[in-house]
Amino acid sequence: MTIFKADKLNTYYGNIQALRDVSIEVPEGSIVTILGANGAGKTTTMKSIVGLLRPRSGRVEFLGEDVTGKKPDQMLRRGLSLVPEGRAILSGMTVEENLEMGAYVRKDKEVQADIERVMDRFPILRERKDQLGGTMSGGQQQMLAIARALMSKPKLLLLDEPSMGLAPLIVQDIFRIIKEINEEGTTVLLVEQNARQALKIADYAYVLETGRVVKHGPASELMNDPSIQEAYLGH
Repeated sequence: MTIFKADKLNTYYGNIQALRDVSIEVPEGSIVTILGANGAGKTTTMKSIVGLLRPRSGRVEFLGEDVTGKKPDQMLRRGLSLVPEGRAILSGMTVEENLEMGAYVRKDKEVQADIERVMDRFPILRERKDQLGGTMSGGQQQMLAIARALMSKPKLLLLDEPSMGLAPLIVQDIFRIIKEINEEGTTVLLVEQNARQALKIADYAYVLETGRVVKHGPASELMNDPSIQEAYLGH
């Protein structure tokens, strides 16, 4: 079953066209990655999906419903949660307060139990639960951002450049965690410049260049594609 579909999105910044007929499908239970160089349109695609930007034309479907033009909080309530580029944690709040904020759309009584669960997954957050988010290292902030997004119990987790600016060992940790989250039932759409790591964990991949999808296919095929190796994998 397809959980998410973007069909022929055309998004502009003023008069400048940033996306040109971008179409993407995300099957339920999968990891789909969007690859591309800086300025290819990856973040614009994410913003167009979650309602931070409104496409001039095209359609966004989530769980079979047309959600084109819905606002970010409406998308979040439907089960679509974005970890933005640059993490955007609440630096003046503690780790625990950040996690509580992640659950603000929920009305159930399981929030505290879920805070315990995400702290089990990210032990460093338990160690530092009273520490201000802004005083943590980049890798710890990234883990907090992912944990906070999980607090809304998303059906689709969107990750925009989760490895950006992190040390290689931390990057490996982050990708391992993304894979585990997926294996536990959360569908993932991942935007990433680190093509090698993304293709290792993804089921399917799209390659963007100057706002267009120029190639897509199973991640294992793209990993062995000479043009992808040359452009993104450093061969």
